Amino acid sequence: MDSLVFAWQHLPSNISPSLFSIGSFQLRWYSLMYLVAFAVVYGLFYFRIRRKEIPLKLDVFQDYLVWAMIGVIAGARLGYALFYNFDYYLSHPLEIILPFDFSNGIRFVGLSGMSYHGGLIGVILVTVFFCRKKGLPVWQFGDWICAAAPLGYLFGRLGNFINGELWGRATTMPWGMFFPLDGAQTLRHPSQLYEAFFEGLFLFSVLWLIRKKNPFPGFSVGLYIFGYGLVRFFIEFFREPDAHLGFVLGFNTMGQVLCVAMMLAGTAIVLWRKKSGQATVKKRRSHG
Repeated sequence: MDSLVFAWQHLPSNISPSLFSIGSFQLRWYSLMYLVAFAVVYGLFYFRIRRKEIPLKLDVFQDYLVWAMIGVIAGARLGYALFYNFDYYLSHPLEIILPFDFSNGIRFVGLSGMSYHGGLIGVILVTVFFCRKKGLPVWQFGDWICAAAPLGYLFGRLGNFINGELWGRATTMPWGMFFPLDGAQTLRHPSQLYEAFFEGLFLFSVLWLIRKKNPFPGFSVGLYIFGYGLVRFFIEFFREPDAHLGFVLGFNTMGQVLCVAMMLAGTAIVLWRKKSGQATVKKRRSHG
């Protein structure tokens, strides 16, 4: 039993974050997981379109997926610079978009730092733009996206785990782990795995089960935004705050502050869309 606990606790040290490297260039598992996440979402849409659950052509969704990738990456990067490291990137703006370090020659370092909340804002903007351009119902399209997207987060968080980043707070629990990039070599909560399960698998299961039972357009959008904010808020109690930020507003992290905003926004969307749906029904009856 002790040997199994030891192997579990030291598992991150035995996982290479790089799939392969050529010189200073590395293909990291984290980047690959992003592609897997999009492939999973595509597969779920393909399944629903083939079963005629969604009145959408596959090539239209393929076009959207390209826009969504741009929205996620651009939004996540800008969100990290704005929410988590504003002072630094204000002085080094080129590092927001260029994956190179110029301090000692030119060295490829990748884009370090992504914000989920920034990525969400990026996808929302792209989705609204795309739907208006294609004449698609924004709220219904959003419901379709929200029924599939959380399963992609499962792989994104597994990418964080393989990358040995975003680890949890110190713990004495036997399921804690040692992460090689943690200079203190402290036993920590594997919060990336908590997030993979609750933000990914759990939230996906709820939204996927109700995908055909939305009482009104926008219900899944509101439920998704509220649900993600709720589970992420509690998981943040186990996740180590960013070293350069620490705690904000007392004992809360920046992630928790943003999640409270998500829960409020999700609740507002459900109430608003419910009221709009009822008003539409009354209007149709009055004209009938």
